[in-house]
Amino acid sequence: MNFEVKIAALFKCTLDSAFKTPMLVDVAKVHTGYGLMPKITHCTEDQHWGQIGATKKVFAAPSWTQKGGYVSTDQVLERVENEYWKIRVFDFQSWMLGFYEFEGIWKTSQVQKECIQIDYTYTLRAKGLMLLP
Repeated sequence: MNFEVKIAALFKCTLDSAFKTPMLVDVAKVHTGYGLMPKITHCTEDQHWGQIGATKKVFAAPSWTQKGGYVSTDQVLERVENEYWKIRVFDFQSWMLGFYEFEGIWKTSQVQKECIQIDYTYTLRAKGLMLLP
């Protein structure tokens, strides 16, 4: 069973920045803990992150939903420079409302000079009954 969400937004920046920053940024600066999502503390085995096929192990602080430590693996599935990324998050170490995998596609397109449209689609995959908050 799949659950898909699509989000689109415009940003005032260069195409290169809109393409690279979200995927190459330190994820601990973005995922600071909110609701069911734990605070990400760091990643390991990420020396090739950003290259197709590369993975990284993600670690989180303890929270009411997770014991902390290693929580999942991220992988770059596809990358077309300044066009799109396709990533997946898998190997969850705790119960994630029945979800076993997350796939995200981040598309960038230049609308005008320093005006970039981002189309983000993420798909959560679940086996059996899905329990959504």
